[in-house]
Amino acid sequence: MIIEKIQIGKIKIPLITPFKTALRTVESVEDIVIIIETDTGNIGFGEAPPTAVITGDTHNSIIGAVSLIGKQLIGKNIEDFNDLIGLVQGAIIKNTSAKAAVEIALYDLFAQSMNKPLYKVLGGGPSQLKTDLTISVDSVEKMVSDSLKAVEAGFDQLKIKVGKNIEEDIHRIKSIYEAVGPNIKLRLDANQGWSTKESLYAIKKIEEYGIVLDFVEQPVKAVDIHGMIKVTSEVLSPILADESIFSPRDAVEVITRKAADIVNIKLMKTGGISNALKIINICEIYDIPCMIGCMLEGGISVTAAAHLAAAKSSVITRIDLDGPALCSENPLDGGLIMDGSKITLPPEPGLGIKAVAGFEFIQEIK
Repeated sequence: MIIEKIQIGKIKIPLITPFKTALRTVESVEDIVIIIETDTGNIGFGEAPPTAVITGDTHNSIIGAVSLIGKQLIGKNIEDFNDLIGLVQGAIIKNTSAKAAVEIALYDLFAQSMNKPLYKVLGGGPSQLKTDLTISVDSVEKMVSDSLKAVEAGFDQLKIKVGKNIEEDIHRIKSIYEAVGPNIKLRLDANQGWSTKESLYAIKKIEEYGIVLDFVEQPVKAVDIHGMIKVTSEVLSPILADESIFSPRDAVEVITRKAADIVNIKLMKTGGISNALKIINICEIYDIPCMIGCMLEGGISVTAAAHLAAAKSSVITRIDLDGPALCSENPLDGGLIMDGSKITLPPEPGLGIKAVAGFEFIQEIK
């Protein structure tokens, strides 16, 4: 299976409702999609969103990095898989989203070469998973309404975006809890929006109210490891590290310094599946659970993340792969199937994706 051609393009998918966090507001998914074609007719799909405020990646930087990496892949054999992954990771520093897109397509092709779904190649696991749903930061009334709609749609795990205003954030959580009841699992994501003092104040106030949080995600700035340590040590609620962890080295530092109780893995931060696997192994050694998450992504990269979650379900105990559920349409022929909170992986080889509607061609490498 020789790589002959790589196409780079873009897709745009309107969201059902604007996605609002402490860092940004987004109204549509606009991802870079890559298609790797081989001499056997097999096609591998990859995807990357531009998330400049988190990864530093933009549309143009992703395109440039994929082009640089892709030129080195032409003529290579998928059977030399480890060498290809090493080439991707060594071709350029940082640019983790571009690396992730290329790796996802390569893993897709590698699994196809073995005629198995990717999660089977990665070790096997359940073909069905359950995700939470994100509730964007907004007025209290809108967030309560969105939470109730999510529960009606079958979601029993909600990830609540906070980090805009500390008193309003506390009010948001109390109001949502009163509306949905104690049987709905609440997760908080501050997206680095609080200071250490604000984090301690808010979380303790919420705990005093009797709300048991599944976790609080990245309450303080990613670089503020001291702040993360202090919050983790002084509250009952589990603290999840997201933006603080991009690499396996980051994971070792956060875990050994007790700066978090849970690690959030996102393929766009790790640069793809290969480093995500290393982080999972590190967490398994230290008996630290993981969550698999996503940026605001479409179905290609989320399908890849779901395959990884299935294969490593003993360590990945929480799933936040709601990107496609937030979109108003599904451009994929194949890939994961979402039914409310339920994710079903396809039985076809690789990612199980056959085509992408609305693919806007940008560049070809051959």
